[in-house]
Amino acid sequence: MPTLGPGESVRDPDLRDRLYELLEHDHLPSTHGSRVVQFLVLVITLDVLAVVLASDPDIAAAIGGLLRAIKVCSLIVFAAEYVARLWSVAGHMPRRQSPHRERLAYALSALGLIDLLSFVPASIALVLGDRTLEALCIVLPFLKLVRYSPALRSLLSAVQAERRILIGCLVILAGAVLLFASLLYAVERDVQPDKFGTIPHAMWWAIVTLGTVGYGDVVPVTPLGRIITVFAIIWGFAMIALPVAIISTAFAEEIKRRDFVVTWGMLARVPLFSHLSASEIADIMRLLRARTIEAGEVLVRRGDPASSMYFITTGEVEIELPTQCVKLADGTFFGEIALLHRTKRSGTVTATRKTRLLVLDAQDFHALIARMPALAAHVRTIAKARMADSGDLALAELSQAERDDQPDA
Repeated sequence: MPTLGPGESVRDPDLRDRLYELLEHDHLPSTHGSRVVQFLVLVITLDVLAVVLASDPDIAAAIGGLLRAIKVCSLIVFAAEYVARLWSVAGHMPRRQSPHRERLAYALSALGLIDLLSFVPASIALVLGDRTLEALCIVLPFLKLVRYSPALRSLLSAVQAERRILIGCLVILAGAVLLFASLLYAVERDVQPDKFGTIPHAMWWAIVTLGTVGYGDVVPVTPLGRIITVFAIIWGFAMIALPVAIISTAFAEEIKRRDFVVTWGMLARVPLFSHLSASEIADIMRLLRARTIEAGEVLVRRGDPASSMYFITTGEVEIELPTQCVKLADGTFFGEIALLHRTKRSGTVTATRKTRLLVLDAQDFHALIARMPALAAHVRTIAKARMADSGDLALAELSQAERDDQPDA
């Protein structure tokens, strides 16, 4: 958490804004926000692990004090995080309201309730020494991971988007349970009155059969009952496959949509593509491929042929030019000048930390230029405009390209 500086107080709106950004948006690698997220995930993991281990009497007898200390510290962290979020959320809700209403809206939101329930019931259980209640509360801190896991958020979004179809599947499943239970009740009630004597009794068999669990505690014995069971099993396979296919397809689409939005936002900020239409940017996105390089890894070396241009999504690279070293971070790009003039690299590019890039290969770049004359003209304009930009490879590469284009004396 940030510390108070000279002249700052907890009522300082700038401090509140910085705290909100730290907790909600500053999650890029190697930032203060990412370290806060890593710390909170570690605390959640230790808290859940402590509750699990404390349920074993032998482990509890050996390290019970340590486990209790972990749980107490975790609850303090969760409470402090909740208070920090509750205070800093004012002025940052989608709908502008008074600070009190915005804080109430957060407190009543799904994530706000999860943050509150992650420490309140567990604190009560810890004070009362009720291990049963403590065990029941174990899933509440785990739900906090939804906030920090893009995959979990995408899965919940996929389920939310397909909720009507999934509810329809549940209705069909309920109808199938009722249908097959009624059939087995009619066929087997006189043969096995203890197992199929009522429709509710037969519904247990139907649920187990349609769920393809097949405990074997209740099975039909008549030929007709077994034939009906065959159809119930086949129907059960279909009922399992249907929602799984729906959720997996929606999940894949949600991942693609999220990646699309991230990539689109980055490309739209690049001056090289800022004048293009939506369809043209979408055309460029299909040509990009992702690449990740680790800290200290060399991406290109001075003198290498220009084979790609690069867009930095997260991370940072250092460019060693003949006369200086410069650094490029999130949202910047480099390499297009060398591709345009078909020259060699004038600098060595090294990652200073783990960096994610989008790469546009030279062949695709030149094909794109040939296919889009307006883009080609704009690239040349941008190249000339960047002659004075010493913070990228543009200046050195253009200078080298001009020297290469001149005939030898």
